[in-house]
Amino acid sequence: MQVRDVMTVGVECVRPSNTLQEVAQRMKNLNVGSMPVCDNDRLVVGLVTDRDIVVRAVSEGYDPRTTKVNDVLTSDVLYCFDDQDVQEAAQLMCEHQVRRLVILNRDKKLIGIVSLGDLAVETGDDKLAGATLEHVSLPR
Repeated sequence: MQVRDVMTVGVECVRPSNTLQEVAQRMKNLNVGSMPVCDNDRLVVGLVTDRDIVVRAVSEGYDPRTTKVNDVLTSDVLYCFDDQDVQEAAQLMCEHQVRRLVILNRDKKLIGIVSLGDLAVETGDDKLAGATLEHVSLPR
């Protein structure tokens, strides 16, 4: 089974120039805790999480109304391609202890996200989902 068969599609992204307040509002509206950061061509330049906003900005006293996503994003984004096997995606998640991966097409444009939940529900492979969750949850 390929990643494209289980990923969440229609993923929204934000721009590096968006303010943290704008992003936080979008996260709230979409009920998500992270958003890919893309350029105008949907090429991923980073990832911003609710934790980034709190730990890297708010705790340091940055004003969320004026601080830009570019100031707090994580630029080293873990991803896989939509035509890779779900086993490969699960292995990446295990190795890097992450609960979601950005999914790109072979032109490296954002087309989706795959989460632990997607692996658990969409693959029907309880063993894969359980093993991935176990490895992701191990203390570093």
